Amino acid sequence: MVILNICLLNMALQFEARKVALKQDRTGYVLTLALHPDEIPEELLRDFVGARYGCALVRIQDDESPTEYINRVQNAGMLCRAEEFQNFLGTLDEASTATELCKRCGIGSRSELNGNKEAQIAFDALVFEYKTGVTHDPF
Repeated sequence: MVILNICLLNMALQFEARKVALKQDRTGYVLTLALHPDEIPEELLRDFVGARYGCALVRIQDDESPTEYINRVQNAGMLCRAEEFQNFLGTLDEASTATELCKRCGIGSRSELNGNKEAQIAFDALVFEYKTGVTHDPF
């Protein structure tokens, strides 16, 4: 796995960009990035329009540190399928675990973890308790 990661790093084009637009068309989203002329890799300029890329983006804060993104909906889905998490919540299967998780977070669906700040706090506390065995009160 380490060798694969090193190979991928050697294959990756690295540059800093700024998001300037995001729109939707019939095939999906179109993300427009602005790159400083000194930052754009020559290989990117030579590739044909329509070339496909695998992308990994890291948002950079003003102090140059990375911003961590947490996909709670995805995490909730993975946790609900995990037998250990089912045992932690005292449930028997993915469906009953999802129901119990939603009940504890005060939501009707795991997708509400995307924008509901109170549910995010409750979910984070539940995950903290699951991983550490310690009840975490965020207040």
